[in-house]
Amino acid sequence: MRYLFTRVMVSIPTLVAVSVFIYLLMALSPGDPLSQFAMNPAITAEVRENIRRSLGLDKPLYLRYLKWAWAFAQGDWSWSFMSRTPVRSLILQRFGPTVSIVGVAYVVGILLAFPLGVLSAIKRYSLFDQIATFLAFMGFSLPTFFSGMMIMMFFSIRLGWLPYIYDSTIRVVDWPSLVAQIKQSIMPMSVLGIWQTATMMRYVRSATLDVLPQDYVRTARSKGLTEVLVSTRHVLRNALIPVVTLIALQLPVVFTGALITEQVFSIPGIGSLLIKSIYYGDVPVVMAITMVFGIMVVVFNLLADILYAWLDPRIRYTR
Repeated sequence: MRYLFTRVMVSIPTLVAVSVFIYLLMALSPGDPLSQFAMNPAITAEVRENIRRSLGLDKPLYLRYLKWAWAFAQGDWSWSFMSRTPVRSLILQRFGPTVSIVGVAYVVGILLAFPLGVLSAIKRYSLFDQIATFLAFMGFSLPTFFSGMMIMMFFSIRLGWLPYIYDSTIRVVDWPSLVAQIKQSIMPMSVLGIWQTATMMRYVRSATLDVLPQDYVRTARSKGLTEVLVSTRHVLRNALIPVVTLIALQLPVVFTGALITEQVFSIPGIGSLLIKSIYYGDVPVVMAITMVFGIMVVVFNLLADILYAWLDPRIRYTR
């Protein structure tokens, strides 16, 4: 309990520092956040000034930060300059496509990476290990935009099996709509799943190789335990400790979207919303998405610390 309390107490000032950095970065960046209103001839300079005062942009920087931080903590994420809708509602609208595609690809990648990585380490230098290592290097060496375009050219343009444009208007209400949803999700899921599997597998293989020569593994084998029991009870649990960090750092990507992949396949997710908001200078949306991402990084790192203590109880006593 003391270990958990200590980690939480460390996370709170970290979140405050992240919020200060994000706000200062946006506030001190060049350009006027209301510049897009200047392009509208119907909005006079007086109206723009009134908007500036209503948003508190005429106040000192520290007061603006305190007002924004307090409102953000209460769930008021301001309004989008571009769509004139609440930022939180706008993000929730894009949340579904991002989680349904990026989340599924992430889970599939983990489920494939662990058995492949452990088996590759146990059968080190075998034909299976060489093939798996080669494919893993290919998987995370190819940029997602390149592999996405190659898959799109082959399965959509040449074969015509899958749609190359993601249709966000599809609602799953019957069997044909479910099939259509699955078909348009296969390619982006495959691109992200391949990259995720390749990246994670290399870490799992490396962590497993560090555990295999340990004394407790040799002792387990000398007791007559099968290789399956040795791998699951003694090798895998200890190999998970360094891999947990990678999983925790990549989990926020599930919620913030795969920026490049969403652009390639025209998926209306949070990643594409962030790029569009940066392009049009929609400061409230950019700040909200960036802050949510920062919160998730801190939270999932906290969860990783808790998992460390569960996987190896010695950790809670050494910190």
